[in-house]
Amino acid sequence: MDILDVLNKLNIKYDIKEHKAVYTVEEMQEIFLDLEGIGCKNLFLQDVKKKLFLYIFPEYKRADLKMLPGKINSKRLSFANENDLQIYLGLIPGAVTPLGIINDKEQKVTVVLDKELKNNKVLIHPNRNTATISIKYDDLIKFIKYCGNFFIEI
Repeated sequence: MDILDVLNKLNIKYDIKEHKAVYTVEEMQEIFLDLEGIGCKNLFLQDVKKKLFLYIFPEYKRADLKMLPGKINSKRLSFANENDLQIYLGLIPGAVTPLGIINDKEQKVTVVLDKELKNNKVLIHPNRNTATISIKYDDLIKFIKYCGNFFIEI
């Protein structure tokens, strides 16, 4: 099922802009999107027990992977591999997005959301890096709950 169909089914309003393929936040910043919201970084991580996490945080912040484990009740984190990204989220590097959990049928990925995103619109990819959508944070939570994945707000 197309991700936009799922958002429509859930009555989640979004704005979408098509653009050239982008693979980094830096490339994304070169595009003028004219969309309301906070640009997001999305890191697909795993801990020493191979538990998977998708960390979403504002593009202007740096990820502190030494501090993060303590906030999510985990041990040392590292980047998960591309194979797991494809298996669990159905995504490729450069197109990582929280909407990828629609493909996580066994709810193996825990979504970790930075509290600075709360009460804002967020800018994320619709499971491909050739478009960006703007949705309300609360609607992203609604989507995560629909998918059945556990999430943590830090």
